[in-house]
Amino acid sequence: ITGDALPFTLEGQGRLRGGAVTIDASGSSQFVSGLLLSGARFDEGVTVHHVGKPLPSLPHIEMTVEMLRRAGVSVETPADGFGEPDTWRVAPGPIRAVDWAVEPDLSNATPFLAAAAVTGGRVSVPAWPVRTTQAGDAIRDILERMGARVVLERPDGADAGTLTVHGPAALHGVDIDLHDVGELAPTVAALAALADSPSRLRGIAHLRGHETDRLAALAAEINRLGGKVTETDDGLAIEPAPLRGGRWHSYADHRMATAGAILGLRAPGVTVADIDTTAKTLPGFATMWERMVQS
Repeated sequence: ITGDALPFTLEGQGRLRGGAVTIDASGSSQFVSGLLLSGARFDEGVTVHHVGKPLPSLPHIEMTVEMLRRAGVSVETPADGFGEPDTWRVAPGPIRAVDWAVEPDLSNATPFLAAAAVTGGRVSVPAWPVRTTQAGDAIRDILERMGARVVLERPDGADAGTLTVHGPAALHGVDIDLHDVGELAPTVAALAALADSPSRLRGIAHLRGHETDRLAALAAEINRLGGKVTETDDGLAIEPAPLRGGRWHSYADHRMATAGAILGLRAPGVTVADIDTTAKTLPGFATMWERMVQS
């Protein structure tokens, strides 16, 4: 490898020794997942040990482990009694071909469900898995805690069903730790900004290192519309305040853009800059959003 920052040049030799590695993955669980996904092809496999602040977004690592095991890869985790906490081992070996039924992206569905919650309306999302390791599934409990009615209807024995959210007459604030599901924080912050009581979002200091500094961005943009948001050491404190229209900057961050779209349902005159940044993970978002609103 030539260079110690982007861009750098990597010249491969067709194999890697592998072995034990100790890293600080407190900025993103993706550092662990990336090593685990490649470890079975290393001569010695890989043993990953995380040191540092608590590891965020653990459901994503659990998803990685589950998928590796389905592909015949041997993975040992702390839940299996392996090693120390925050340690995972992938043994070298073949990776079996698997036919995958790919679940819908639940985190990308959350802005649409939030739309029902902030307007007192109803939104249904089909093919919602009954059992999943996706972090986005946590939105069901969050919306219920904030006063919405959430119903998952599925045919007998089916692995998935239709999730419907019925918005309440008024949203209530919430005190919640989002450490494991930080990707939902922009959606939850938008909901909290429209609630009738204060909210505290905790455990998400790592969002300062995402596509943008999401904590600073959310505070700045909600406050620009008349909100009352204060950054804390590990999250956001949000007080109820009437919102007005204005320009919402997306910071080239897809989840910032969708948060602005949610607020625009209640604050007339909100303009979301660079809505097309949502195409990073959800091409056609604007068309889908318009179709939902018109229906």
